[in-house]
Amino acid sequence: MGAAIQATRAGDTTGGLRALAARSRDGAQVRRLLALAMALDGRSGADAAMSNGMDRQTLCDWVRRCHDEGADGLRTSPGPGRPPYLTEAQRAELEALALQGHDPPEHNVARWRCWSR
Repeated sequence: MGAAIQATRAGDTTGGLRALAARSRDGAQVRRLLALAMALDGRSGADAAMSNGMDRQTLCDWVRRCHDEGADGLRTSPGPGRPPYLTEAQRAELEALALQGHDPPEHNVARWRCWSR
């Protein structure tokens, strides 16, 4: 059986973690906070992890992150997303062309539109 999880931050009490979980709107952060609270209550890391849908090693990783960054480190961070198709220079060039206007015989269009970012 492993050692109990030790709180290293002043606010890392079971009541404090549960209160943060009650105020959070991020479901994954709530699950992580409750797993930490269960472990601090004395339940085994494996039991606290399994009760919250993760394995023991993942719980250990979240404990480390909470010790390093606090409860804010348990938030779900958005991914970087897909890189844009156009570079900033290409966007600026396209915007300048759209604002300049069109030549109907040359471009064979009724009008150009420019959308803001």
